[in-house]
Amino acid sequence: MKKTVFKGIATALITPLNEEGIDYEQFGRLIDWQIAEGINGLVVCGTTGEGSTLSDDEHREAIRFAVQRAAGRVPIIAGTGSNDTAYALDLTKSACESGADAVLVVTPYYNKATQKGLIRLFTDIADVATAPVILYNVPSRTGVNIAPQTVAALAEHPNISGIKEASGNISAIAEIQALCRDKIDLYSGNDDQIVPILSLGGKGCISVLSNPLPRQTVEICDRFFAGDVAGAAELQLRLLPLIQALFLEVNPIPVKSAMATMGFCKEYLRAPLTVMEDEHRAVLLNEMKKAGICF
Repeated sequence: MKKTVFKGIATALITPLNEEGIDYEQFGRLIDWQIAEGINGLVVCGTTGEGSTLSDDEHREAIRFAVQRAAGRVPIIAGTGSNDTAYALDLTKSACESGADAVLVVTPYYNKATQKGLIRLFTDIADVATAPVILYNVPSRTGVNIAPQTVAALAEHPNISGIKEASGNISAIAEIQALCRDKIDLYSGNDDQIVPILSLGGKGCISVLSNPLPRQTVEICDRFFAGDVAGAAELQLRLLPLIQALFLEVNPIPVKSAMATMGFCKEYLRAPLTVMEDEHRAVLLNEMKKAGICF
């Protein structure tokens, strides 16, 4: 039986940035607050963390910092994927050496890959990783989808422990579960699909919503795991307007605006991302107030 990295909600954490680089004072404060709010894990340097525009030094140091700051209180999952296999291998080894509890590896973007190429990429990474590997399927951003049969083949690897599924295709996700059963842990990559994926046997979600609202996002899973499926669904539906507001523009633009409003960062994003449009920000702030978020 493979080790489950986490059960419940892991926040796809923003990276507080300013004109000089990463604001580590704010980053540490954010990590501490998330843990105090009861989060089950933290993902650093992923899509929401603007990992694709961090320099190599920033990327490695952010992972080291998060591991040290968390100090074992929750698992730290490091984003180490790339469209360059050699770089992904090197970054994965570095993250493992820094003490990351798992690595999250996205499918190769732009140059993409065949299913055969995906098997080779993920196998090569899993072979060198000394921490569990979580696959990341997000075809809307990368242009390539991991087919259920490919997930099933990769699930045979002893070091591939999970998949973050952000395809939005519930039928394909159900097929993954049917093919893999307990050989791989399934996590939702979409906040509006937490309960549906839990109902298929999922272990939780890697969440954007839990950046500004960790405690209530965790509660969705807690209710479900306690047998209160209707209560979990009701909470997810109640939070749906906020979830939608957090995606009025491409992630992480809205969540960065939300976290800046709460005082956890500057509203600063690396180009080519730009700050949120005023009309969208007004909608987001209104939904944050309705959800009881103080700022």
